[in-house]
Amino acid sequence: QVQLVESGGGLVQAGGSLRLSCAATGGTFGTYAMGWFRQAPGKEREFVAARSRSGYTAYADSVKGRFTISRDNAKNTLALQMNTLKPEDTAVYYCAARQQFSLSYYHNDYDYWGQGTQVTVSS
Repeated sequence: QVQLVESGGGLVQAGGSLRLSCAATGGTFGTYAMGWFRQAPGKEREFVAARSRSGYTAYADSVKGRFTISRDNAKNTLALQMNTLKPEDTAVYYCAARQQFSLSYYHNDYDYWGQGTQVTVSS
């Protein structure tokens, strides 16, 4: 059983930056594709970014160029660097792991989830 714990959320002004981290335990971290999703109140869970087992990355159009996903297999951590934040980025951000080689844009394809961390971007 893989356990994921997010951290690094908080309150930031528009234009600022945050770095989210996801710590993984209970599995072989390097064998999973990983992703970040977010969900705002009243909204569906939304794909943000993902990284395949081999390092291929994908981003939602809304965050491309501003967010960067990365992983450190030695430390069993996944990160999401978020720059030039906008109020519409406000959401709970979730780390997810997928027991497949390739990444996925769909939350139903992920097997493990963290508890989420709140990101609030003010104007």
